[in-house]
Amino acid sequence: MRKLRAGIVAATGTVGQRMIQLLENHPWFEVSTVAASDNSAGKRYADATRWQLETPIPQSVAKMTVQASAPGLDCDFVLSSPPGEVAEQLELQLAKSGLPVVSNASSHRMKPDVPLLIPEINADHLSAIEVQKQRLGSKGFIVTNPNCTTIGLVFPLAPLQNRFGLEAVHTVTMQALSGAGYPGESALDMLDNVVPAIALGGEDNKVETEPLKILGRWAENRFLDASIRISAMTHRVSVRDGHLEAVSVKLKQKATRDEVEAAIRDFTSPIDELGLPSAPRPAIVVESHIQRPQPRIDRDRGKGMTVVTGPVMACPVLDFKFRVVSHNTIRGAAGAAILNAELLFRRGLIG
Repeated sequence: MRKLRAGIVAATGTVGQRMIQLLENHPWFEVSTVAASDNSAGKRYADATRWQLETPIPQSVAKMTVQASAPGLDCDFVLSSPPGEVAEQLELQLAKSGLPVVSNASSHRMKPDVPLLIPEINADHLSAIEVQKQRLGSKGFIVTNPNCTTIGLVFPLAPLQNRFGLEAVHTVTMQALSGAGYPGESALDMLDNVVPAIALGGEDNKVETEPLKILGRWAENRFLDASIRISAMTHRVSVRDGHLEAVSVKLKQKATRDEVEAAIRDFTSPIDELGLPSAPRPAIVVESHIQRPQPRIDRDRGKGMTVVTGPVMACPVLDFKFRVVSHNTIRGAAGAAILNAELLFRRGLIG
């Protein structure tokens, strides 16, 4: 089949680079256009970017001329990851011009008709797209993936919500440097240090609110949030890739430790049968050793798309506790957006 043409917006940034890397040799998609800020527009991609990844820039992309980030890109759909203040208007303009926009940016995540999508968990939320198209007056639309920390957190929460119901969640995060982009945090801030309240507390708020939309439902043309209380405290630590989260949960129904761990371990995804190229098998792995998971050891499981949890333990304050590791720039960003695009393709919404 003819591969669909993906346009990468904010292509020179950390997430844009990951998107380009992950799309090399993709069976369904190919990069047709790279776009970035006015400072980069008009340059060869290889000259405009400071490539940070361990594999070389694909030759087909290295020689591309960077386009301005604006409607008119030569592509079938857009993978977008600009800063929130840029994404707000840019992604809206792209969608109104008729392009499907698959976004990693935060600007549209909580809009009332924009899916906040994790395909393994809430693929049914794509029903909101038809309502959104009517609002935009266009065949284009916006679908977003959640915050990188939210994605890792929601994976073990989803089977617990489905099996027992969740009353409350408390999480403390230890987030990797790559989550801040490049050049990111100052070495003087991070050396011999941990920085709390990422984005001056804005990250805390995302982790407390986004799961409610994801674990909620689409009904009567609106999203209804899940009724869960979530408290989050976020921290930046001196790890290159991989977010670690310490999670405690209070369930609505009584359960044993073994039942809770089995619910997470036995999680099955409704998209497994679709054969999406980026979907990991399995989506969640439970490690039995008390000192797992660890970012350096576990972040690359499932080519960076598998979420790894540690053993479930009794919690003397809530009910149970465990740890979670996810690769923040793959599962939490670039890979998440590409997987969303794959689901949209399978559902006939792009292409």
